[in-house]
Amino acid sequence: MAVIHKTTMKPEKPELLAAWLPTQPWYIGTAREPELTKAGGFRLDDPQGEVGIEFMVVTDQSGDQPVSYHVPLTYRGAPLDGADQALIGTSEHGVLGRRWVYDGTHDPVLIAQLAALLQNRAEPQAQSTTDTPDPSVTPHFTGAGFSTVAVSPAVVNGQHSTDVVVETAAETEPPPSEPAGSVTIKVTRVLRPDQQAPLADSAEARGYVTAGWRSPDGEESRAAFVVLCDTVR
Repeated sequence: MAVIHKTTMKPEKPELLAAWLPTQPWYIGTAREPELTKAGGFRLDDPQGEVGIEFMVVTDQSGDQPVSYHVPLTYRGAPLDGADQALIGTSEHGVLGRRWVYDGTHDPVLIAQLAALLQNRAEPQAQSTTDTPDPSVTPHFTGAGFSTVAVSPAVVNGQHSTDVVVETAAETEPPPSEPAGSVTIKVTRVLRPDQQAPLADSAEARGYVTAGWRSPDGEESRAAFVVLCDTVR
């Protein structure tokens, strides 16, 4: 169970993201520096209780129109080996001390739990309240279940999303030691209000997760945060 501490982080998450977002290929640039506000999201629990997992929505109001971005994040008490390119920054947590903050699409703990969520095997949690499920986050899944095998997912950033290719194995007893296939988890980065799940009606799609966020004027929106599909080789 993830414990939400009522404390401070210095620098705060929006401050870290304001420096990191403009370096990403899916960021819609403006003439000014990002002006970010938290707009929603949810959490997942790490079964080992070591890694914080958050799916954050931030809205940038530096342009003519506000743009909302979906940023999966992980928080660790020590650096993640081999993930220097995914480090967003470090922050001093008022209770836990120094935390290394990563783009979660590169973190195997987040990816494993996201795969579990897509298969209705992990319960989404409220973003800011300890031990409180968030029923507004809704996964949809079809087809045979699978387990993740790869320790380091392959990540490709696109114009509006990030594709994470995960090696998988069919579920057997005992589980196989070698991967038998792969799936692609498409992480939506630029959120559009009432956006339908990409590829949801296509033969490649196997599932998706929808969630909500709030615009600066208070309007609530929903979209597909992630989509699961078979990897096209």
